[in-house]
Amino acid sequence: MLEGFMAQGKSTNILQSRETLESAIKLLWGLALLTLPVTSFRWFPGLGESTLVRPLALYPLAILLPLLLIQAWRRKISLTFSGAFIALGVFVLYAFFSSSIGALIDPIPLRGQTYDGRVIRALVTLFIGGAFFVAAVWMNNDEADLRFTVKWIFAGLCVDLVWSGLQAITFYTGLLEKEMVTHWQLAFSMRELVRTNRISGLAYEPAWLAGQLATIFFPFLFAAVLTKFRLTSLTWLEPALLALSTLVLFATYSRGGLLITIGVSGLMTLIFGRDILRGIWAWYIKGFKEKRFTSFIFRLSIIVALIGVIAGAFLFLSQKNYFRRLWEVNAESLNEYIVDINAGARGAYTVGALSAYSEYPLTGVGLGGSGFYIYQNLPDWALTTVPEIAKQLDPANKLYPNPKNLYVRLLAETGLIGFFLFIAFQLYLLGETLSLYRRGPAWARFAAIAGVFAWVAIALYNFTQDSLTTPNIWIVPGIMAGIAVNLSNKEVS
Repeated sequence: MLEGFMAQGKSTNILQSRETLESAIKLLWGLALLTLPVTSFRWFPGLGESTLVRPLALYPLAILLPLLLIQAWRRKISLTFSGAFIALGVFVLYAFFSSSIGALIDPIPLRGQTYDGRVIRALVTLFIGGAFFVAAVWMNNDEADLRFTVKWIFAGLCVDLVWSGLQAITFYTGLLEKEMVTHWQLAFSMRELVRTNRISGLAYEPAWLAGQLATIFFPFLFAAVLTKFRLTSLTWLEPALLALSTLVLFATYSRGGLLITIGVSGLMTLIFGRDILRGIWAWYIKGFKEKRFTSFIFRLSIIVALIGVIAGAFLFLSQKNYFRRLWEVNAESLNEYIVDINAGARGAYTVGALSAYSEYPLTGVGLGGSGFYIYQNLPDWALTTVPEIAKQLDPANKLYPNPKNLYVRLLAETGLIGFFLFIAFQLYLLGETLSLYRRGPAWARFAAIAGVFAWVAIALYNFTQDSLTTPNIWIVPGIMAGIAVNLSNKEVS
């Protein structure tokens, strides 16, 4: 009998330890999602001041992935294998190959930066981005996992909105001293408050916050409102978060972020919300046919309110000269217009990086190596009209240049072959996401709409950034790939 009690107690302890480990894995994934908004965490050992992309979510992720692998090795859990892993793996292998070709080219060191050092740095960033993708695939298998993931994403959004509100109070009311709030922010971020009074939230700069909203938060909020799929019993939660996120998006004054979010929202409404649009139009026209004065006035007031919102948003954005320059054209050529809207440096870096592609169009110059070719190939117009370029060319400047465009970077560093392999990986992800929409469950359609929104937003967002580390471009596609492959496996079985 004593042996029976001991055996029972042992099995109970094993069960409890298994449940504890599973809870720890869930908690780590939740913490990774909660901390996504913090893009430039100050306390990372061994990184120089020039390393700005420092996602805080990497800390819980660094513990989560080994735990998952250990559990899989002990056969306690089964990890999903997605075809996207093959597509991504082929691209990674080719990145190694192109980097070896770049080593044979062996460009001259630039400001203390050697080719080998830049390649190692670039490959590490690629693996970090891939780790976010793999974790998102493994942690999302079904509706319960999706609900858990999105709830924690929304929790991170709430924290971000609170900090953004604190910044707004500091900038526009004077209730809080800017110096004090700056000290608070420097406790976790690499950057102080933006001096132009633009909201940056927990991200490094306003454009990064706008990118997060466009590629992570807006997709799920938009899909929830469009499909009326709710994660909690609070039916007002998603619409309220969408409204607050829209206000914060405008307060970033990010031209790219605003154009991407508004444009993709309109496109998704036309693709997935046609029935809703037809219903709204039928209701609106019906009011005029009723020939009732109150109905006519109500619908007319809707038009007036809509025009007022658009006009108010336009006036709000036009307060910043940075934004107003988009339509106050004072240029006689495209180059002058690019310089006039403060995009001259970005355009010059792109032109410089493309010169590396023109020299080595098939293989590129190796991952991380495009910066060695930028300064010597800057266009003539940038040398005299762009102050930022003048600062960069100062011999005392130690910054390493970047293309500022992921597609240009891939062309320059991995050539046409690597570029098309990356595009093939992206198209595979789009196909997996679209496959969710054809399935019956409402939650799968919700996921599909969010996934397509994110995919299009990421595709456009990559024209404005060149980092492979940022979780923005990996998280939502990974979620969709994990759900899609598990639904496919269930259908086959």
